[in-house]
Amino acid sequence: MRVVVARVGRALGVKGDVLVDVLTDEPERRLAAGIDVFVMGSDRILRIESDRPHGGRLCLHFAGIDDRTAAEALTGLMLEAERSDDERPEDPDEYYDDALVGLEVVTEAGERVGAVTEVLHLPGQDVLAVRAAPDAPEILVPFVVEIVPEVDLDTGRVVIRPPAGLLDVEEESS
Repeated sequence: MRVVVARVGRALGVKGDVLVDVLTDEPERRLAAGIDVFVMGSDRILRIESDRPHGGRLCLHFAGIDDRTAAEALTGLMLEAERSDDERPEDPDEYYDDALVGLEVVTEAGERVGAVTEVLHLPGQDVLAVRAAPDAPEILVPFVVEIVPEVDLDTGRVVIRPPAGLLDVEEESS
């Protein structure tokens, strides 16, 4: 499976370096020297020759991109990295979004709430979007340990401790 890890920004200098906007929580695993990245929407592969921080961003040099003109041609490209389906983040309390989507959501009492349809990354916190059925109202569950005490990827289940009113969803009238 491929995941988006960066967007190429402007060229830096005259030797083919580019600045990138990092779009992964694991740049040291995905955007380091010796790693191949894929240009989204194509079969093109770029090998990272070197990486270094630069003013709050990351500066990369790719094999075969040796002048400013070649670097400028990369501007705006989205870069993806290969990740195996069973790979998990190093921190046991972190999860990849695609690993959470589709998991069954139940209360601590075992009542089925629905399934995770999306992970929203809001400024205050992450939120799980949950639906009981495709046409059912969406329930937004704050992804914090007080409300989501357990995520079990092996059994495909998320256990929630909903505060009062969280599951009280009214159908919208037409």
